[in-house]
Amino acid sequence: MPKKRKSRGRGKGQKGREPRVQCDSCGAWVPRSKAKRITVYTSPVDPQLAKELEKKGTIIPKYPVTKTYCISCAVYRGLVKVRAEEERKIVKPKKT
Repeated sequence: MPKKRKSRGRGKGQKGREPRVQCDSCGAWVPRSKAKRITVYTSPVDPQLAKELEKKGTIIPKYPVTKTYCISCAVYRGLVKVRAEEERKIVKPKKT
């Protein structure tokens, strides 16, 4: 059976087995290199209340919340796009 991707959709290389993480959306167990991690900064304060407090000069902290998604949930949420076969062969550099 032919392979769709040379790396099988993972970034582990020749490291052998690696730990699995759980998807925050559907609960599926996914290899760590295959999962997509998204960090969003959220505030514990209601947005309308935060605007009023910021006008008065209050500093409201924002906390990072990191979520891990399996590929199917990441595609469903629009975090990862489905690419054509020729586009998949082009290696994109990671954002730093």
